[in-house]
Amino acid sequence: MADPSSYRPKPGQIPDSPGVYRFRDEHRRVIYVGKAKSLRQRLANYFQDLSGLHPRTRTMVTTAASVEWTVVSTEVEALQLEYSWIKEYDPRFNVKYRDDKSYPYLAVTMNEEFPRVQVMRGHKKKGVRYFGPYAHAWAIRDTVDLLLRVFPVRTCSAGVFKNAARTGRPCLLGYIGKCSAPCVGRVSAEEHGELSEEFCDFMAGRTGTYLRRLEKQMMEAAEHMEYERAARLRDDIGALKKAMEKNAVVLADATDADLIAVAEDELEAAVQIFHVRGGRVRGQRGWVTDKVEDVTTGALVEHALQQLYGEERGDSVPKEVLVPALPEPVEPVQEWLTERRGSNVSLRIPQRGDKKALMETVERNAQQALVLHKTRRASDLTTRSRALEEIAEALDLDSAPLRIECYDISHLQGDDVVASMVVFEDGLQRKSEYRRFQIKGFEGQDDVRSMHEVITRRFRRYLAEKERTGEWTDGEDPLADTDGTPLTDAGEAPLTSSLKDDDGRPKRFAYPPQLVVVDGGQPQVAAAKRALDELGIDDIAVCGLAKRLEEVWVPDDDDPVVLPRSSEGLYLLQRVRDEAHRFAITYQRTKRAKRFRAGPLDEVPGLGETRKQALIKHFGSVKRLRAATIEQICEVPGIGRKTAETIAAALARAASPAPAVNTATGEIIDDEEPDTTAGSPGDPVTTGAPEERRGQET
Repeated sequence: MADPSSYRPKPGQIPDSPGVYRFRDEHRRVIYVGKAKSLRQRLANYFQDLSGLHPRTRTMVTTAASVEWTVVSTEVEALQLEYSWIKEYDPRFNVKYRDDKSYPYLAVTMNEEFPRVQVMRGHKKKGVRYFGPYAHAWAIRDTVDLLLRVFPVRTCSAGVFKNAARTGRPCLLGYIGKCSAPCVGRVSAEEHGELSEEFCDFMAGRTGTYLRRLEKQMMEAAEHMEYERAARLRDDIGALKKAMEKNAVVLADATDADLIAVAEDELEAAVQIFHVRGGRVRGQRGWVTDKVEDVTTGALVEHALQQLYGEERGDSVPKEVLVPALPEPVEPVQEWLTERRGSNVSLRIPQRGDKKALMETVERNAQQALVLHKTRRASDLTTRSRALEEIAEALDLDSAPLRIECYDISHLQGDDVVASMVVFEDGLQRKSEYRRFQIKGFEGQDDVRSMHEVITRRFRRYLAEKERTGEWTDGEDPLADTDGTPLTDAGEAPLTSSLKDDDGRPKRFAYPPQLVVVDGGQPQVAAAKRALDELGIDDIAVCGLAKRLEEVWVPDDDDPVVLPRSSEGLYLLQRVRDEAHRFAITYQRTKRAKRFRAGPLDEVPGLGETRKQALIKHFGSVKRLRAATIEQICEVPGIGRKTAETIAAALARAASPAPAVNTATGEIIDDEEPDTTAGSPGDPVTTGAPEERRGQET
């Protein structure tokens, strides 16, 4: 625990001007970001007597080891910079609203030739019109099902659309009148685009004009005794009214507004947002956050506005935002919202009438959300705390292991040997910290030796970070290959490959665990312990979890530690071990599939996926490409004569491949089929293990 006076800036160093400040811990991680109208006055509040600080603020300043700041010209710039840094560094002590789910939106892909209506989650894409968010995906589908009768817009996937265009037969929706079937040319791209625009206009709340137009058309059809058409229009009007009834009118003046309410106690706060468009509630969402310091309701509202509109532009920011309390000062926030919308935005507290009544409804939702969250979290926190305490007691640790790392080795009969590292912090997965390794120190199958290599590589990086003697970059470690590459939640694609000491971003192996868990028994545990001893690390506990009897092995002990089957500690260790196994198997299968897809074009230096695909598309197969002349190869866009000569030479060197065999039927697959050398799915497997050998993966 650091003493704030040890890093307190000297008097007069801090400027008396607007700016943004960052607190860093001993590992140079950014743990808190804040803004201030006067940096000198704001930072002085953190360096007062610790007994006078909010408990979480006290924890933050004692965790920090330094503070730095950046001066800006205006408070609006400070607001923008604060939001950017919070998003970039993800500081652990900042107010961060945790969405309890990924809310679905109704999306219309207006950026496509034939726009598609679908349910979308996650980040918004350019050129796509969004409506919502909705609480449930089924609510969107119910609404769309009603509207497709009137606006028969395409809803099928790209694959279904292309297949229908190829066969000349539309899908079922095309036959029953709920799709205009642009795939088979029933309507042109322009007509379908107009239909999509009308669908968007209706969803945006411009319903009155369209209903009146339909009613007029119905009356005209009846006057001309076109009774079938009039009946169809009547049913269309009924479907639209039924869809409108799903969103009751809450504001009679057809207002576009977002209403934000906050329910809070000393430790946590819940935020509820109602999105009102055209006077109707079009969406709802909720967040919960820990209160890191003694923040006001206005400050919570400001953080909510940053999270809600930080990535939005144009009409996504409504003309009116109603809140329970105004940020202090309110002018920079209102100016920031106006800048993002491109026109004036009113930020105010409703005082009377329908808007006040609706705000009370939003506040009741926020109160209920906070109560529900506390009920769930109390149980979760109790269980996780008990699990960590049981592990600490069973392994005779000084304190509960707040950070646990687990390692597993995976291979297929000695081929494609890889390892995984998963991280649990406070009993929860920390997927951004997951790492993967390729074993390259030796050939063949040896789980014990592989474990020793992985632990050595991981903690060698940790020591390099700790000593701060320089950056580790790819290629400096003779054993390093893909280790140290942060992964996505799926564990497949790298998020970043740079290692930086002083910018506060997550670093590869900068933070040590309190407990290392290995998937295996006594030999794997001994290998891990030996690796740590060789590196001079003696303050990290090691244990192993054997699959057969779920025994917990510790170093230098001939007998395992047996935890009760009902133990929360054993359950947590099993979850950690199973997650490491899943992550390792996923990576191993990815490597094996990539090896199986390798072909002669992969041996051509400098030939990327795009040009490989272009070659296969042009010639149809590798066999035809092999028979082509250099001049014919040069006809492919992007292929010059030198590259064509290299391709021809590589294909000539490649041995004639054995015939591809369908392992299920024994049928020989004709080489004239389109080749999948460039990496597309479905390529015939001619080498490697058949499907039945998957059961031997470890």
